[in-house]
Amino acid sequence: MYKLSLSYLVAVLAISFATQTAVAQSQKITVEDIWQKYTFMTQSVPGFNFMKDGKHYTRLVENKIVQFDLTSGEETAVLFDPEEVKDNEDFPGKFDGYSFNDDESRILLKAGTESIYRRSTKAYFFVYDRNSKKLITVNKEGKQSYVTLNAQSDKLAYVMDNNLFVHDLKTGKTTQVTEDGKHNHIINGSADWVYEEEFSMSQAFEWSPDGKRVAFMRFDESAVSEFTMTMYHDDIYPEYETFKYPKVGEVNATLSIHIFDVESGKTIKAETGGETDIYLPRIRWTKDPSTLCILRMNRHQNELELLLTDAKSGKTSQLMKETNKYYIAESHFDNLTFLKDGQSFLYTSEQDGFSHIYLYDMNGKMKRQITKGKYDVTNFYGVDEANGRVFYQAAEVSPMERQVYAIDLKGKNKKLLTPANGTNRAQFSGNFDYFVNTYSNANSPYTYTVHDRNGKQVRVIEDNARVAKLQEDYGVQPVEFFNFKTSENISLNGWMIKPPNFNENFQYPVFMYVYGGPGSQTAQDAFGSFNYWWYQLLASQGYIVVSVDNRGTGGRGEEFKKMTYLQLGKYETIDQIEAAKYLASLPYTDGSRIGIFGWSYGGYMSSLCITKGNDVFKAAIAVAPVTNWKWYDTIYTERYMRTSKENPDGYKDNSPIYFADRLKGKYLLIHGVADDNVHFQNTAEMANALIMANKQFDTYFYPNRNHGIYGGPTRLHLYNKMTDFIFENL
Repeated sequence: MYKLSLSYLVAVLAISFATQTAVAQSQKITVEDIWQKYTFMTQSVPGFNFMKDGKHYTRLVENKIVQFDLTSGEETAVLFDPEEVKDNEDFPGKFDGYSFNDDESRILLKAGTESIYRRSTKAYFFVYDRNSKKLITVNKEGKQSYVTLNAQSDKLAYVMDNNLFVHDLKTGKTTQVTEDGKHNHIINGSADWVYEEEFSMSQAFEWSPDGKRVAFMRFDESAVSEFTMTMYHDDIYPEYETFKYPKVGEVNATLSIHIFDVESGKTIKAETGGETDIYLPRIRWTKDPSTLCILRMNRHQNELELLLTDAKSGKTSQLMKETNKYYIAESHFDNLTFLKDGQSFLYTSEQDGFSHIYLYDMNGKMKRQITKGKYDVTNFYGVDEANGRVFYQAAEVSPMERQVYAIDLKGKNKKLLTPANGTNRAQFSGNFDYFVNTYSNANSPYTYTVHDRNGKQVRVIEDNARVAKLQEDYGVQPVEFFNFKTSENISLNGWMIKPPNFNENFQYPVFMYVYGGPGSQTAQDAFGSFNYWWYQLLASQGYIVVSVDNRGTGGRGEEFKKMTYLQLGKYETIDQIEAAKYLASLPYTDGSRIGIFGWSYGGYMSSLCITKGNDVFKAAIAVAPVTNWKWYDTIYTERYMRTSKENPDGYKDNSPIYFADRLKGKYLLIHGVADDNVHFQNTAEMANALIMANKQFDTYFYPNRNHGIYGGPTRLHLYNKMTDFIFENL
């Protein structure tokens, strides 16, 4: 199936005697195994819906909601069976998601879910009363988004056709809160594209604790420029999908915050200041049902304010303000937690150079820093206020590892809950009595285990023994970590997979994988996903596969991560070129045959490497790359680069399109035509620049596919192409 170059055949013949024994003992990995048969798919454990008693959880099993004992895994009850629904003709019989209200007397069901963008969906929703056994249709007129019950479970709110609605479950009355919602103009209660993508949110409304008010965001995107994607469906003319997408330096949606009073039916507007060219990335009710907290951020994203808003008048006062010489990471927004005492809140910040947890009072004064040290807190799981303990994940042992910890609100009595080296990720029950830990390391597939609040393992849910056996059957090679110093004395971490029966006296070609974007990591002690098996395939064919984390990546504190500020791509490319040179210096590598591959930010990086590093890299694959930062969105790009008018050299010096004339090696450019995130425009313009520079290159495009390039046999097609390209050109 693969087309092999002469150089590749020579290399294979040279090592065939050294590898024939290993090959004879192992099965051969193929792209079809990975992307057609899904032979190596690990068994995942769906997200747990923990019950409030802390002893049970539920899962969707064969179209039923089934309750299980957390400690034994035994089925204890069926909480919802569609076969028992007799009184609702709207219900289709099958459903694809559910959630419980606060006292678990009602279940919110959704059916026919459709994706909109990365996080947004719409579906038909139903409310099932476990006591009366009745199923209520939320709205039969069309699909809704973000249907949410209030804490009292007597009302629910949702978004439909860009408007916000409130439905009273006792009276059956539906109130349309807003009426000005219009596609590509006004959005109420739901995020616009750029907020959804870059601030990791989609629902843009929240019930007050007493269930009497709904605070919501209103996006006026009428002045935002539109972007159009062409969709091909075997019709005479293609379809055009147009949506609002603010690119660097362009107009963002004007955002306002409103509070709807259910009893009076009146809506007030919250005061957020006279400046409208700002961001309001979150709204959070405090424990006081008459006080809403609004996060306000300047467009440069280096100043963040927490505003307290009176829900009756809309008047606002400043609770706290944080500034940063670079930018404030959006990953901290969801960690804001108001405590039940009404006197304090938890907040995560990088103010001491690393991401840590802080306790503040309601006057905005810091009471104490709870976690401390030269390491990053990488996930905040929540606080058990009854016992005064905070649970979190951190890279304390190593930047390449993740462990789960507990610490008290005084910042003392820290306890390591997951001592195994590698990567641990927890999901806690509501009362924090138990947690499910997802564990893996670079050479061991995911294991799911139940632990008590002190970290003691209760049972194993799934150990993926089948995949571990496949690793043995297919003779996979170990992922080995390494560290080296660049010419600038920068220490960088990486991993390497060597071919079977590795011979240090033979010189192997090198294939590098890069992502490299702000705060990301590829050199982490965690099991790889689908690409793990593709890299093993390449290693089995005589390639050394490597990935290195450049400057700008995560797990090593603020200065290491943010030193790329205003110069995205510059230092990352220097580091990847240095990594390639380091690899070329090793006695067992062929420095004339080094290739690099990346997707999204990684495609941007591989494009810079093959052009700026044209004397180092022989071949590169770029999937869905940014090729000029001026074509990407406002929030992400300006966070790191400011605008092209403010930072013209930063854009010019670090966009691959301006270095097309430097291309020497083989270059494969791939993109989905319906990529709503990194637009196909990036690849089209890069192709044009290469043509004008009279540079030959290969390109593959995928109609109707988005940034992920998937659907049907699409991934099989894509990976066959990339594999062929590597074999032919490296």
